[in-house]
Amino acid sequence: MSREYTGELISEAVALFIIIAFGDSVAAMYSLYDPSPYQHAYWGVCIAWGLAVTIAIYTTGSISGCHANPAVTLALALYRNFSWKKVLPYCMAQTLGAILGAGIVYRLFGPVIDAFNLTHHLTRAGGGAAGVFFTHPAVGITVMHAFGDEIILTALLVFGIFAITEQHNEMAPGANSGALIIGFLVAIIGASMGYLEAWAINPARDLGPRLFCFLTGWGVAAFPSPANYWWVPIAGPLIGGAAGGAAYQILIHPFLPARNRERQALRQQDRTI
Repeated sequence: MSREYTGELISEAVALFIIIAFGDSVAAMYSLYDPSPYQHAYWGVCIAWGLAVTIAIYTTGSISGCHANPAVTLALALYRNFSWKKVLPYCMAQTLGAILGAGIVYRLFGPVIDAFNLTHHLTRAGGGAAGVFFTHPAVGITVMHAFGDEIILTALLVFGIFAITEQHNEMAPGANSGALIIGFLVAIIGASMGYLEAWAINPARDLGPRLFCFLTGWGVAAFPSPANYWWVPIAGPLIGGAAGGAAYQILIHPFLPARNRERQALRQQDRTI
């Protein structure tokens, strides 16, 4: 393995570590304290998650592109010529980073989690404080409904990322501000749809902390989780990422004026040779 490729995998792990360290920490602040500092300011939770993504991109984007999401990695392989040989290693690195991020959150908030569960007569095995780390459907949301939700939400995410990072999109933000806009995209998805099932939209974001919790006392509350929910935040985002990328490639990409001007210029150049 080359030094450059090793750096790419490390950077993907670091990206998820950053996202989970900040994101699950704000989930802890939202869930464990009474009164919660975010009880009437949920937008702050969404902004924190979005800024975590932004910081991850600014930190690692120049090394690996900061996919920071297996659904994004898959979509890039399908539509943006990302190497298929790197897909599984990237996903594994992302999941490892999420596990380590969950470990930091546990180190910070472990005593608060225990106090919360004691106060509310909950246990880890019964799912007490699990929402700090991984996602669940809201009241009234079935497993299959949540599966469809995650497809739609992740499709919106990847559609937006493709638009923001499209080289032929003359309305896309500049290189230095794209990371911030992607962070806002994550935040607006959470602010508008996050209560459905905590807007995983990222298999590694849910799977990594879920694995960590399985090994630290949550047991069946993490795997297989109530109603065998564990697979939804994995399969839904992967399908949604592929769908969102396809939607962009079909509905927007062929009609970009800059792309068409470039193709026309290349055709004229070929005729003159």
